[in-house]
Amino acid sequence: MKKTYYLFNPGRMSRKDNTLKFTPVDESGKEGTPKYIPVEGVSDFYCFGSLDANSALYNFLGKNGISVHFFDYYEHYTGSFQSKEYLLAGKMQINQTQHYLHTGKRMAIAQKLITGAAFNMSKNLKYYHNRGKDLEIQIAKIDLYAREIENITTIPGLMGIEGNIRQVYYQAFDIIVKDHAMEGRSKQPPLNELNALISFGNMMCYTLCLDQIYHTQLNPTISFLHEPGYRRYSLALDLAEIFKPILVDRIIFRVLNKREIQSKDFDFHVNKVILKESGKKVFIRAFEERLNETIKHRTLNKQVSYKSLVKLECYKLSKHLLGMESYQPFKIWW
Repeated sequence: MKKTYYLFNPGRMSRKDNTLKFTPVDESGKEGTPKYIPVEGVSDFYCFGSLDANSALYNFLGKNGISVHFFDYYEHYTGSFQSKEYLLAGKMQINQTQHYLHTGKRMAIAQKLITGAAFNMSKNLKYYHNRGKDLEIQIAKIDLYAREIENITTIPGLMGIEGNIRQVYYQAFDIIVKDHAMEGRSKQPPLNELNALISFGNMMCYTLCLDQIYHTQLNPTISFLHEPGYRRYSLALDLAEIFKPILVDRIIFRVLNKREIQSKDFDFHVNKVILKESGKKVFIRAFEERLNETIKHRTLNKQVSYKSLVKLECYKLSKHLLGMESYQPFKIWW
């Protein structure tokens, strides 16, 4: 089974027959012990440190369908190397573009995305409310906003509703999380530990959605809720709205309340808080565990992983765009 590799240390990567050789390099240029990775066992790399590699290596990765995702010191996603877009199809490209250009068709998809996201956020709060956290006010407000979604007729209006729902949702974090205050959502830069963890987790979810989109015929630059823009894959932002409550927020509540991540796992700067490597490793370990966890799928009637749920969401959207069946967003049923 192929797996994701996370590279925290800077180093050099090269090809050795059908094996990848990664040699860590410290700040003084001293090489560490090389690690050998069989190429057939790799799905993708997440690079949090600088990676030294040549074009021959990337040609080799491309032929084997291996993606490489890059992040800077401040945990920002900076870009990806992907193999050539062999799955892109002309008919899908045309239909996806037409759905974006047609106001009614675009709104129908955007409304479903917000509906799914709001439902999953509310479901999270209900889970903790049933375990002794008083979240009745926040749940009622989110459900009230959610009922307005179908009456909104513009994308800016939908984004406004989404913003209101998120604001109420994040207010609940101060009730759910024990030792860390939310103090409102802050990003670019995050101003405290909880916001730094949310930013890191959201970035991981966005990158996962992008990677799964690349395994389908969808074009990641043509979106429906978020405006397509230069230098970003906005369809991944659309899908991440649905999965952030499931794949990110539940993990944040766990690692903080169980003290798996503590204040010592953050770097504190003037007007900026950054998750240290120790904290990233803990979060990523929990994130991978969640992605590999399986549930019994209601429609498919078989066990599927959380990671597969993201790809299945891409397939559902593809079928909608091709007129095969109406898109229904993923909603937690447990």
